[in-house]
Amino acid sequence: MKLHELRPAPGSRRSRKRIGRGISAGQGKTSGRGQKGAGAREGAKVPRGFEGGQMKMTMRLPKLRGFTNRWRVEYTAINVSKLNRFPSAAIVDGAALAQVGLVTRPGERVKLLAAGKLKVALTVRVQRASAAAIRAVEAAGGRLELLETRPAKTERAAPGDAGATAGAGPNTGDDEEAEPEG
Repeated sequence: MKLHELRPAPGSRRSRKRIGRGISAGQGKTSGRGQKGAGAREGAKVPRGFEGGQMKMTMRLPKLRGFTNRWRVEYTAINVSKLNRFPSAAIVDGAALAQVGLVTRPGERVKLLAAGKLKVALTVRVQRASAAAIRAVEAAGGRLELLETRPAKTERAAPGDAGATAGAGPNTGDDEEAEPEG
């Protein structure tokens, strides 16, 4: 192949559409703008989001109101200092908490927080607990059982990292036991 034989790939180069050059050209007279109206005028542009006069989407949506997460899960926060009212070695669960008035219903989801000092050894059964609350219960000689576990976070592989798999599933149990999240 020689320099004078070089040609662009067939169909890759097209000539510019020449508008307003007579009726035989196909884009003559109105130059593809139709007859009259705003679109036929010089400098005609429609505003971004314009829907032909219909109330546009940005005006139909509510203003400055945020949104409600349909999947939000509510937890009643209880501090460890509130658990001092139970006798030593007691089992503190939803029913026990409802009986003393710390929650309104026995089936309510509870998160244990670490404010205050726990002085009695208890077996606490709650849905969630902060890391400091877990330490506080164990420091008092008690035990904490989490009734609800969070799904393991998936780790993404770094670009170019051949060894890791993108979006790996939950832990398989091969690695050492992870501490519960708070």
